[in-house]
Amino acid sequence: MKLEGTTIVGVRKNGKTVIAGDGQVTMGDTIFKGTARKVRRLGDGNVISGFAGSVADAFALYERFEGKYRASNGNLLKAAIELTKEWRMDKALRKLEAMLMVADKDHLLLISGNGEVMEPEEDILAIGSGGAYAQAAAKALTRYTDMDAEEVAKQSLLIAGEICIYTNQNITVEVI
Repeated sequence: MKLEGTTIVGVRKNGKTVIAGDGQVTMGDTIFKGTARKVRRLGDGNVISGFAGSVADAFALYERFEGKYRASNGNLLKAAIELTKEWRMDKALRKLEAMLMVADKDHLLLISGNGEVMEPEEDILAIGSGGAYAQAAAKALTRYTDMDAEEVAKQSLLIAGEICIYTNQNITVEVI
């Protein structure tokens, strides 16, 4: 699934988990808006999340994820797996074009409609058009600086915004 128009990065470091995203909304090859909020809190504030892809599709997935999270008594991993199973089996959901990144104090996860629930090896995840740039920057900043998770996420997005035409430098950050 090729997603254009956003960059979301998640970083876990020294007990702090951060998800940050840019604010650009792109329609074709035109910037439609630069102040979108693609990162938010879910699950009564205990989960942070970000999305790449269709906004309407992402909100449909957020709603379903929150239901699964409540039903699993706040177990993020179980909620993610249950959402992915439903996403794969439901004909209408299979057509949704979005990816979710979710995190709580214990996990940082990528959820996709291809049936994946993935947790990164190095506590860094990135999705969207500028995801590879942000991930590379986050890995370097985590390995070779003393920056905390929040600063790594912010700087990674600023770097991605200098390279990716679908990523701007209007950053929203959520921290757990």
